[in-house]
Amino acid sequence: MADRTPPLSVEELRMLVDSGEIDTVVLAFTDMQGRLQGKRFAAPFFLKEVLEHGTEGCNYLLAVDVDLNTVDGYAMASWDRGYGDFAMRPDLSTLRRTPWNEGTAMVTADLGWHDGTPVVASPRQILRRQLDRLAERGWSAYAGTELEFLVFNDTFEEGWSRGYRDMNPANQYNVDYSVLGTSRVEPLLRRIRNEMGAAGMTVESAKGECNLGQHEIVFVYDEALTTCDQHVVYKTGAKEIAAQEGKSLTFMAKYNEREGNSCHIHLSLRDEAGNHVMADEDGPYGMSETMRHFLAGQVAAMRDFTLLYAPNINSYKRFRPGSFAPTAVAWGPDNRTCALRVIGHGPSHRFENRLPGGDVNPYLAVAGMVAAGLYGVENKLELPEACTGNAYDGDAAHVPTSLREAAERWKASPIARAAFGDEVVEHYLHMANVEQKAYDAAVTDWERFRSFERM
Repeated sequence: MADRTPPLSVEELRMLVDSGEIDTVVLAFTDMQGRLQGKRFAAPFFLKEVLEHGTEGCNYLLAVDVDLNTVDGYAMASWDRGYGDFAMRPDLSTLRRTPWNEGTAMVTADLGWHDGTPVVASPRQILRRQLDRLAERGWSAYAGTELEFLVFNDTFEEGWSRGYRDMNPANQYNVDYSVLGTSRVEPLLRRIRNEMGAAGMTVESAKGECNLGQHEIVFVYDEALTTCDQHVVYKTGAKEIAAQEGKSLTFMAKYNEREGNSCHIHLSLRDEAGNHVMADEDGPYGMSETMRHFLAGQVAAMRDFTLLYAPNINSYKRFRPGSFAPTAVAWGPDNRTCALRVIGHGPSHRFENRLPGGDVNPYLAVAGMVAAGLYGVENKLELPEACTGNAYDGDAAHVPTSLREAAERWKASPIARAAFGDEVVEHYLHMANVEQKAYDAAVTDWERFRSFERM
């Protein structure tokens, strides 16, 4: 694992607390759904007690549904086991200011049991394990995530009260790459960009997208764990800033019948000397042998690992022909119709996984990409032919079309069980089954409009 310089040092935090500039410290971890959960501490108490000893959190937080309802069936936490605590230990390399919350700093927690062993089903630990497997080969992963979101001129409370119907998008037409169209939302986008920068993230750019009110802010790639840590802080912070501006935004994969919110994930490898492992100017499409095997693993495992890339019922609404969301398990050089796109050259040579949507948990998705790549390397898998045309019209295998199908493939996958272990497989299988059962029991607006009078 690469050494990581924190955006804010403990010494700097002490000085800011002494001066009264910082009075609150948030200690948070990422749950199964990709959300930050944790506590706000008085800053002096954090420095005196939590900094060294950490804190506790109820272990039900990794055994609930989206509404934080306890559900039966998780081995890790249950009524029978008393819903005890796990330990939340601050990773001080993640300490940062959060300028959108006055007087506040934040630090990411790793989860462990009281005997010191890690909580293996926690998303951050799942990624750490796969990165450790890479490190055994002398490699480290670098990643970038590209999150799209929809902005509305309604508050979150207004959206909730009206059932998220008749929302007012911040743009009334397609503003993809439009400088004029994005200027309408620039006050909000500027706050997000600048305040994320002040929180220690390196902002690359912002641009409009196709759906009404849809935008994207991109950050410079980094070591994979750092990228995922920043991803979840940004996602929470962007919502908090929007709320402060009297607006709302959503990262859900498919809000309406127009374009969905994607989260394309770019990944590359380096060796211990910092050399790029994936590039070879003499190789096909500039790929090294390692990259060819690594990418072949993505193709081979993609349908088994789709649950990690598309974790919700709504995720599968994105996968439509001609939507720029993939339907084919295919790879191609700079081909946006494929699930896997090979781009860049030399030091920037990498591949992009276009399957994940804005609702993805980044730790799980990047862990899946690393595990799939190692499966390809370990078995010296060969790549199928590149797709240089329209993958929507090709004969490649189709990505799973529903959460139910993805869960079934995950459950039966020997690749998943070998890479992640039975505990992780069963934990996230149960998460999918809980969501599927809740959806199967729900009566939707579509059904009422379709059936109330006319059936």
